[in-house]
Amino acid sequence: MKPINVGLLGIGTVGGGTFTVLSRNQEEITRRAGRPIRITAVADRDTARAQQIVGDKARVTADAMDIVRDPEIDIVIELIGGYGVAKELVLAAIEHGKHVVTANKALLALHGNEIFAAAQKKGVMVAFEAAVAGGIPIIKALREGLTANRIEWLAGIINGTTNYILSEMRDKGLSFETALAQAQALGYAEADPTFDVEGVDAAHKLTIMSAIAFGIPMQFQKAHVEGISKLTREDISYAEELGYRIKLLGITRRTPRGVELRVHPTLVPERRLIANVEGVMNAVLVKGDAVGQTLYYGRGAGVEPTASAVVADLVDVTRMHTSDPEHRVPHLAFQADQLVDLPILPIGDVETAFYLRLQVVNRAGVLADITRILADHSISIEAMIQKEPPEGQDKTSIILLTHRVLERDVLAAIARIEQLATVDGTVTKIRMEELGN
Repeated sequence: MKPINVGLLGIGTVGGGTFTVLSRNQEEITRRAGRPIRITAVADRDTARAQQIVGDKARVTADAMDIVRDPEIDIVIELIGGYGVAKELVLAAIEHGKHVVTANKALLALHGNEIFAAAQKKGVMVAFEAAVAGGIPIIKALREGLTANRIEWLAGIINGTTNYILSEMRDKGLSFETALAQAQALGYAEADPTFDVEGVDAAHKLTIMSAIAFGIPMQFQKAHVEGISKLTREDISYAEELGYRIKLLGITRRTPRGVELRVHPTLVPERRLIANVEGVMNAVLVKGDAVGQTLYYGRGAGVEPTASAVVADLVDVTRMHTSDPEHRVPHLAFQADQLVDLPILPIGDVETAFYLRLQVVNRAGVLADITRILADHSISIEAMIQKEPPEGQDKTSIILLTHRVLERDVLAAIARIEQLATVDGTVTKIRMEELGN
């Protein structure tokens, strides 16, 4: 049978890994796909390095558009990254009737609606398993494996850099700055780690998963995003003392009022499996009405785990290459004309429990003043720790865990608490999730 010809845009780390995995497992992949899959053309600005990787197995060019326009190419793999040139190339590939495989979560989170609409119009596929959680097949699980379910919520550790930093802060008592420097030295964090540590990377991935889970358009701009740069080792230690671990979670939940779409540090009970995911590993917990909770765990980044997902997409596209476009799995799991534009809830309308840490003057009546304010806003306390003040000091820390409450009510209470003369500085607030039902 005629081979499927693939054009690869960008043969950096993941691109090189994809070429290696496809070459190494060629026989097995052909048996699964039903026909050979060959990378026959590669575009990269460093043509000398690209030629060194592919040898005589593929032609090399510095002009990516040359591959996009090539009538012999059936599938284009986009591994350039970003959402400028990458968007132009992906839309051009679609316009030329080519299927697209991409690992570009930022591109899809920001421009996925436009890209999928273009692909729908041209009758081609856009596959993107590698865009979320590396080698974990979470996109396939949400689009196909859980298709009988009404997805209720999902929560994921979907950024290995931040999970590594938090693990090191907990295990070794490191500060955020020290743990970040260590992650950079080991190659887990970029020289500019902003997208990772401020939660943007996780929010890109969460936006994609939320769209598939609930059949809604991509709405990254409406996501609530917080990172881990303000977390202290003291809070991680206090959380541990109370039986919790702090993880940077992406959480999306369907509610009667709309969809929650939020990324932030979260206290999770240490007995939960997801709370024990350490280092650079990723995990996604999905709750369906029929199946209950399912957990997907593995490497969320790295050369071959990500290449594994890219090649799996190539196989899927190859299998469906000649099928009627109307009978393919829809890009966002639901038929394109069946997407619903559910509202994304502002963070003030989200209900969750909270960890609150206050620095207060060690004086009688202080706690009573604080609890009175909380009661005024219908906030009840689940647990509390009051630390002994350091010797010779008159200030101490109080840690409160609340029951579930609307965020706007907590913010209103915190504003009043911070005005008390007996409260020093600002109140630390971290959300809590049980993830048990």
